[in-house]
Formats: sequence, structure tokens, C-alpha cells
Amino acid sequence: MAGDALRQLGWLPWIVLALLLAVDLVLSFRRPNALDFDAPAEIFVGETGTLRLEIEAAPPGLGARLEWPEGLDNGPDNAPESGPGNGSAGDAPIAFVPGPAGTAIATVSCRAVRRGLWRFEHLWLCWPSRLGLLEFVPRLALGAEIRVVPNIRLVQSGQITTTVTSTLYGVKENRAIGEGSEFQQLRDFVAGMDIKTIDWKRSARRRALVAKELRAERNHHVIIALDNGYLMREEIAGLPKIDHAVTAALATAWAASIGGDLVGHYSYDVRPRTFSAPAPGRTAFSRLRSWTAELSYVSRETNHTLALTELNARTPKRSLIIIFTDFVDTTSAELLIENIGILSKRHLVIFVAIRDPDLETLVEAAPDDLDGAAALVAANQSINERRLVFERLGRMGVTIVDARPNAITARLISTYLEIKARELI
Repeated sequence: MAGDALRQLGWLPWIVLALLLAVDLVLSFRRPNALDFDAPAEIFVGETGTLRLEIEAAPPGLGARLEWPEGLDNGPDNAPESGPGNGSAGDAPIAFVPGPAGTAIATVSCRAVRRGLWRFEHLWLCWPSRLGLLEFVPRLALGAEIRVVPNIRLVQSGQITTTVTSTLYGVKENRAIGEGSEFQQLRDFVAGMDIKTIDWKRSARRRALVAKELRAERNHHVIIALDNGYLMREEIAGLPKIDHAVTAALATAWAASIGGDLVGHYSYDVRPRTFSAPAPGRTAFSRLRSWTAELSYVSRETNHTLALTELNARTPKRSLIIIFTDFVDTTSAELLIENIGILSKRHLVIFVAIRDPDLETLVEAAPDDLDGAAALVAANQSINERRLVFERLGRMGVTIVDARPNAITARLISTYLEIKARELI
């Protein structure tokens, strides 16, 4: 009899726990009614935007986690504290704060790390029960969509427009008259003018000497050529090289369109991918921006021979060709040098290389151990081999723009303006 009583009493804690669980479930379960979000339509690559979440009828202690797409990550404000077991920044929990009328509001920093169209598909909510015995983890469909586009902050600021306009149509415009290749007007020949400017046929008709006044030509062809091979996926200053190249390419294309030139674009990796013939004005810039926003990241090796031969065949008129590419050493650059040499016989070529600041820092710092000395030797060898390649290209008449990521855009635009002013195309 005593054993039966003890066995019956043994079920009592479980019965009590089950009752507590049932009571806790009844008191605590309250599914949020609605989820609203406010997401930026576009974020420039490398910059941070804010995603705002608002939930009605939110339970106390509400938290959440997002399913992060590949091209977005948490900004520094949401990153977890360093320490074991905290996970990556993309796994950081989202804290909600009470809002008006029983709502809960959270703001999430979204840092754009890759170009493309990215979606937040789902949101996992999490909140504890009243008695702390349960934890609710429902999944809600979010469907927020953010487009990560190339950084055109310089274009929007008007800095490039002001610089190009003042350079080409301001002070330098007066110097360009009389030294260009495009006919401007006829004027009477006076003492001190170059005798080569005399138009003899018109002078014979008028029975007086008249001279031709020329001006700088404004409708040159400018081709933006982007190497999209695996070497351009290397990260420098927090972004792949291809993204730094795209930013500089867009800024230069805008400067060229403001300068009155026709802009086209070309991309290649293992084979030619896209080509757009030069077009005038802002239409060409809009087309280029739309194209670069969806330029994919690939892991294929670049075939410079096929790509540059195709580009040479597609551009019969002498053009300014701006090539964004990369190489590892002098051996891998042989075919690149050979084909750029062929291209430079007809066209004016700018070779754009993005310098690695970490490599330069490594060379400038004294090594602490044997591994550091080996890294220093390798870094010096890499820098010297790049210099040799640039020297060979320079002897072919190729203009070299080699700068750090934060200076590449300004250097490239300055080079373009200098070429325009000197009428080299």
C-alpha cells in the first residue's frame, strides 16, 4: 500500500509542471499581428543603410534574427561584442524597443558588401513566456528588397561636373582654341600668327589673307574596359577590386559625358561578355550604371588575347580605351603586355591598376621574425615585378594610372582631363 501511494505521489510533480506549462502557454502566447518594414531602395556598395522593423501587438522581451543575404551584412552598430561563441556579425540578435500603441520597433544597420539585388526573405522572432518556462520562435515572411549599386557619391555631389566644366569650358577653353583639330572660325590674318593657319583657297577668293582658327575636339570615343576575372575579386580596403574599378569607371564615364565625349563599355573574363558602342551624354552613363549594378562576380581566369583582340576589332575608330585589370607577376602579364601593345598602335590606352595598401605597409614595416622577413621579401618582389610591367607598358605609349583605392578615381579623372587638354586622342 505504501509503495502504491509513493508511485502515485511520484506523478504529482509532472502533473504540476504540465499544469504550469499549460497556464504559461495560455497567459503568454500572443502571436504578433502584423510586420511592417521600411528599407532603403538602394545602398551604395561599401556604405551602410538602415532597415526599420515595426511589429504590432508585440509581446514583452521580443527579439529577432534575420536571414542575411550574401550581399548584405550587419553594420558595426549591430555587431556582437568580441568573444568566444558570439558568432559572426550577420548572426547578431535584433533588439526591439517599445513603440506607441503596443508596437515594438527595431532598426538594423545593413552594410552593402556586394553589388546586386538582395532580399530578406524571413525574420525569426523570439520571446520568453510569462513564467519563463517556454520560448516562442515563429518565422515570419519579410520580403524586404534592397538593391546594392556602385558608389556614385562623387557624381551626385556635383564635384566632378564642376571640375570638368571649369577645366574644359573655363580657363583652358581659351588655350584650346587655335591648338585643336576641330574647325572653329575664320579670321583675318595678322602679324604674329602662325603662317600654317592661313587658308590659301579662301584667301585667294577674298584677295586678303585669312586664317583658320581651330578648337579642341569634343566628341572622342571613350571605351571603359573591365576585366572581370578571378584576380579582380581580391579584396582591397574592404571591397573587391572590381568594385573599386566600377566606381572609378562610373566617375570617369560621367566626366567624359560632361566633356562632350561618347562613352561605351566592354567587359570580359575567359571570353568577351558585353560590348556597348559609344553613345553621347547622360544616356550612356545611365546605361553603364545599370550594367555595372548587375555585373556578376566570377571565378574564371581572364583570356587577355581573345578579349583585347575582340575589342580592337570592335573599335575601328581611334579611341581612348581605359582598361581596368590586374596581374600576378611578369610571367602572367606577358600576354597582357603583348595584346595591349597591339591595341596601343591604333588607340590611346590608359592602364588602370589598383594598388594594395597592405602590401606597401608590409614593405615599410621592419620584420619581427623569420616569417615576417619572408613576407617582406615576397612583397618587395611583387612590387618590383609590377614596376617592370608598368615600365614596359609605358615604353609602348600606354598611360599608367597606379593608385590606392581611395585615390584611383581622382587620378584617373585628372589623367583624362590632361589627355583632353593636350589633344592626344
